[in-house]
This record gives sequence, structure tokens and C-alpha cells, in this order.
Amino acid sequence: MPEFDTSHVKNIVLLGHAGSGKTTLAECMLYEAGIINRRGSIAERNTTGDYHELEQERGNSIFSKLLHTKWRGYKINIIDTPGYDDFAGEVISALRVADTGVMLLNAVMGVEVGTDIIWDYTEKFKTPMIFAVNKLDDDNADFDKTVREAKAHFGSKVVVVQYPRQIGVGFHEIIDVLRMTMYKFKEGGGKPEKLPIPDDEKARAEELHKELIEAIASNDEGLMEKYFDKGELDEDEMKEGLKKAMINHDLFPLFCLSAERNMGSGRLMGFIDNVCPSANEMPPQVTRSGEKLSCDANGPACIFIYKTISEPHVGELSFFKVYSGTIKLGMELENEGTGVTEKINQLFLVEGNKRNSTHELVAGDIGATLKLKNTHVNNTLHAKGRNYELNPIAFPSHNMTVAIETLKKGEEEKLSQALHQLREEDPTLQVEVSPELKQTLIHCQGDMHLAVAKWKIEHQHRLEVKFVKPKIAYRETIRKMADANYRHKKQSGGAGQFGEVYMRIEPWYEGMPEPTDFNVRGRDTYELDWGGKLVFYNCIVGGAIDARFLPSILKGVMEKMHNGPLTGSYARDIRVCVYDGKMHPVDSNDISFKIAGLQAFRHAFQQADPQILEPIYHVEVLCPDDLTGSVMGDLQSRRAIVEGIDSEGHFQKVIAKVPLAEMEGYSSSLRSITQGRAKFKMHFQAYEPVPFELQRKLIDDYSKTAKEEYA
Repeated sequence: MPEFDTSHVKNIVLLGHAGSGKTTLAECMLYEAGIINRRGSIAERNTTGDYHELEQERGNSIFSKLLHTKWRGYKINIIDTPGYDDFAGEVISALRVADTGVMLLNAVMGVEVGTDIIWDYTEKFKTPMIFAVNKLDDDNADFDKTVREAKAHFGSKVVVVQYPRQIGVGFHEIIDVLRMTMYKFKEGGGKPEKLPIPDDEKARAEELHKELIEAIASNDEGLMEKYFDKGELDEDEMKEGLKKAMINHDLFPLFCLSAERNMGSGRLMGFIDNVCPSANEMPPQVTRSGEKLSCDANGPACIFIYKTISEPHVGELSFFKVYSGTIKLGMELENEGTGVTEKINQLFLVEGNKRNSTHELVAGDIGATLKLKNTHVNNTLHAKGRNYELNPIAFPSHNMTVAIETLKKGEEEKLSQALHQLREEDPTLQVEVSPELKQTLIHCQGDMHLAVAKWKIEHQHRLEVKFVKPKIAYRETIRKMADANYRHKKQSGGAGQFGEVYMRIEPWYEGMPEPTDFNVRGRDTYELDWGGKLVFYNCIVGGAIDARFLPSILKGVMEKMHNGPLTGSYARDIRVCVYDGKMHPVDSNDISFKIAGLQAFRHAFQQADPQILEPIYHVEVLCPDDLTGSVMGDLQSRRAIVEGIDSEGHFQKVIAKVPLAEMEGYSSSLRSITQGRAKFKMHFQAYEPVPFELQRKLIDDYSKTAKEEYA
């Protein structure tokens, strides 16, 4: 029998802006429950959560960590998450399997931009939420301001359950308006003394108690009737009302903490046990086919993989949540995505970097297993004969791209394997081998994300690499009509080569009228893989060129469009009319007309007012109001066109379109300008002409390095 049934397993995720105290709180919770006998600290680099060498080196969380503790008959699974948005994938995957979020607010800084960003993710998952105002022992702490900002950002659903009697270094008393009790802590924190609320605090406590009751009752008709009848709700009724409201995302209770001094964590854990929902109290999962899957330990086995990590000398560790059934050692489960049958040979309860073997995990619990053959993040494993596939995690798109190269030749294959492993562990990191740019590209969330990838490649895979500026995928087109012809003639004894092509090219646009000065005998439209179109007309009359040579002419044109005349970039949106030419009864062949077509197209292109197009990105920057001017100034220095400014909560959203060529280093620059208080996202918008001076420079740079090949 498992030690805890489904109703007694609680899954929480610790959330918050970097530096809000998540890892320190997790350490308190483990210590209070007796899981560890000494509290580690960030400064001493010995916390249970931040065990990774890189985290200790940098002094902040980078990866989400699974921990667990036991508290008064309940098991609490704790997922500690990083606070920087570069590691948003870690936060989102943790939210996918958590049943309650604990959002830490820094009482010194209030609601920070990172808090707002993370809140957007919780809204998508509709995760029941608790707020915890931390660092109340700091002399610059301001509890009331933090609460006002929380209500302003997240609405009146934020309800105060606790407030501090004093703040700053003297902080040691918390007044709880749910239990109407004051908790008084000793200097070293830990278990508090429970005392009556002092007379000088009774009025405020009673007012907040009444606000709490009214907020709870307003979300439940039955409780509203009881409140009208009695003028009060007892503690059990309030807890039940709070649980329902939290599940419905209608109320967000707010608590007080000093995680550094271990004050308030025990009460928070008690609330998690008594009030926060278990997985079987949450709405059932809905499979991709629309079937509801209840969290029942006696139901059919079903687990969801939310995270994987590769451990040296051990293999791949897969973290999962049991959404249905009971998972036991030796059980065989089917991967709905791949069809592979996986055998569960090992089961673990995870405590940071420690793994404790277990024989079974019930529905609602979170654990890990080793060496699944062909199972990845977002895969669903289920009992044979079922067809469950749970909805995957939607990871954010990238904000930054660099090219990567090995410092030593011959290690490209090793680099490919290393990048594959990184991609398995982190779905927000994308790897692309670009045949267009002839580079291996890494798409990531920002410079910190990139630094972590580089560290892993160098330390875990023993490869020396460098990041270089990615080439820009320019496009080439034309702005006016041009005619050209080319004769290819080659004699070298025996059969020679001969082909002559007359060609007109024009800018193509949707709805363009048919040519009127040629006799059109055939038309083909080609949707180009890189965007835009090529429209190819056969306007040959009188058999000047045999029809069997037209595909060769087209092949020559297409080859040049793959390697545009100006910069070697792809060409697009061109109409080609082949209207005359000559052939030889003996010497004409496919290669002759391919070369003639290519060169005729090249000459015509150069005369048709050629234009280089550059990729333009839609960029949105979320920043505090006082930094808007600095953000706009930096964007404008990057040839950006600022299209508008919107308010989003207490932040400003600057909207701009920016050439991709100017976005290099933007993640670092924005962090520097705003001291990490801003966030941006970007996506491709369109191709637009580059300025004249830049076009000339690009052509000059290309002409110095590229040599046109003539057959």
C-alpha cells in the first residue's frame, strides 16, 4: 500500500521573480518537516534545490527542481522554479503538473515584471494560486504597498489572510485573520507561539476578517446564506469556501513570510494541507480526443512526461505526473505518441539531486523513472488498450538566435549529438541546420539561456564551441521590367553546346494581368519554399526553341533564384516570359539551355532595378513606466519604427517593428537598460526593402567574397 493516498498528496509550484526567495522557502519547508536537519542558504551554495554546479556558480535557480516533504499526514510535492524569463520553459512545464501555485512577492520590490509574466502563464492553466509576501524582515519592506500593487495587477480576488504586525528587522509577529490568531516567532524562527490578537490590532484584524468572509461567501451561494443567517462563518466553512474559490480561480489568499528567518512557512504548509486542492479535487484532464480522465488511483494507468534530464553515467531521467491509476514497478505502458511499449523498471521519489526508490506511485503523485527507450517531454504513457493522449505543454517561441561552430574541425558530429541532447532536455531551445545560411542555428529565450547551453556543451559534452552572428536571410526581388538574352556556345571537338534564350522578367504581384505583347502558350506558377512566387511563361512562337528545352531553361532560372545575383540570397516574386531564342539541330541540349536560361535571367535581373528585402520582426517590450523612454530610444537606434504604446497593468508595452539584422544582442541590452525589469517577445512580420546605403554595402560585401560560377 502506498504511504499516501491521492487525497493526501498536494502538488505545489513555487513561482516568482528572480530573487523573491523561492529556493529559500523550499529549504524552510523541508527543514520544518524534518526532511533535512540543517537549512542551507544561497550564499553558502548548499540548498537542496539549487544543487547544480552552474546554479551555485551563478547564485540563482536555472532549472526547476522536484522536492517533497511530509506535513501532518500529507505529502507535499514542491517544484521550485527559476525566476528569469529566459527559463520560462521550466516554469510552464512545472505549472502543467502542479495543482496549486505559490507566488512569492518581494516586499521590497513589490510586483515586478517577472511576476506579471509568470502570472500570464498561471492564467492559461487556471492554476489555483496563493500569494506569499516575502522578505518582510528587510528594512525597506512595504507590505501595504505590495498588497495594493497585487490587487492592482491581479484584481480584487487577492484577499489578505495574514498581515505583519511589524516590518523590517523587528519583524517577528504575523496576524492571521482566517484563524484570528497572532503568531509570534523567536529570533531563529521555526514554530511560533500562538497568542490572542493584541487590542491595538483588533480593529484592523476584524475588518480584514470580515473582508475575507465576504469574499469567500460571495463565491458560494450556500455560504452566502449562512453568512446572512449567522453574520459569521466558522473556520471550517471558510476553508471549504476558499478551496472552491481557489479551484475556480476566484480567490487568491495572501500570506506573510520571512523565508530567510524561517518565519511563516509552517502556517503556509498547514494551509496547503488543509485548503489547497489535491489532484482529484481539480477538474478532470481532457484528452486530445475530448475524453475526460478522472484522477483515480483505481482507474486505468496514465502518466504524462513533463521534464527530462540527462545524468552522466546514468542516462535519461524522466519526470512525470500520474494522472490516473497506480504505477508500479515492472508495469508496461504504451506511449500514445510513438506506439512504443515502455517498461517501468525503476520508480523514484525525488529530493533535488537525491532519488529514493519506491515501489508505486498513486494518481496525483509526481515522480521519476530512468531509461525510457523512446519517450520524451509531452508524451503520454498509458495502460495497453487505451488511447489516452493528454494535451501537450505549449512552450514559448524563441527571442534570440545565434550560430554555433566547433573550434576544432571534425567535431561536427559530436556537436550534433550534444545539441540533440540539449533539445531533449529543454524544448524551448530549438536547433536548426540552415541550408540557406549554411550555419547551425540555436534559437533560445535570451542570453542567459544561451549561456547555460554553452556551459552544458563545454562541461558535459567536452566540446569547445563559439557563438557567431547568424547570417540574415535576405531576399532579392526586382522593381521594374527588363529584357535580356544570352547565347551559350561551346565547341571542344565533336558535339558542342548551343542554346540561346530571350527573356523578359517583371515584378510579380497578386492579380497581375496576363502579358499582352506576347503569345502565351503556357504558364506555370511555383510557390517558393522560402516565400513568394515564380510565374514562368512559355511565349515561344514558330518553334524557335523546342518545347523539350523549356524545363531546362526553368531549371536555370530556378538555380539563380536559389542564389540571387546581388547577395546570393533567395529571389522571389518574379514573372519570367521566355519569348524567343535559337537552337542547333546537333549541339543543342539540356545543359546548354539551362546555362543560357540562368545567364539571361541574371543579366535581366541586374537591369530590373533589383531590390534586397530584409526580415522585419514585430517586437513587444513590457517595461515599467519610468523606463519607457530608454526602451524606445534603444529601439530607435536599431532602425525600429515604434508603432504604439499600450498600458498593461502597471507596465507599458512598447510595440515596434524592427529589422532582424538590428536585434543582435537585444536581450543583453534590454536587461542592462532596465536592470532586468523588462521583458520582450518577437515574431516575424514581413519582408521589407533595406535602405539604399545598406543595400549598396551588402552588395559590396558579397562581391568581395563571392565568385560567380560560369559553366
